[in-house]
Amino acid sequence: MAIVKLVLEIILVVFSVLLTLLILMHKGKGGGLSDMFGGGLTQNAGTSGVAEKNLNRWTVIIALLWVAIAIALGLMSKFNLV
Repeated sequence: MAIVKLVLEIILVVFSVLLTLLILMHKGKGGGLSDMFGGGLTQNAGTSGVAEKNLNRWTVIIALLWVAIAIALGLMSKFNLV
């Protein structure tokens, strides 16, 4: 069971980095930190609608997997399965 926990922890770290990168790739909606750092200047050069939808899809999928793995690790720890 310790191997399963180790694998899940590694996957969680990889998903954390991937989720951070996916969130940073999203186009700024305006008025926030993205405009402060120059996001407002490239408003017209943003991604297409299809690319943005795919980015949203991948972000939601990775986020749901991240939450599921975090819950699984928490339950494994709570019930001393490792």
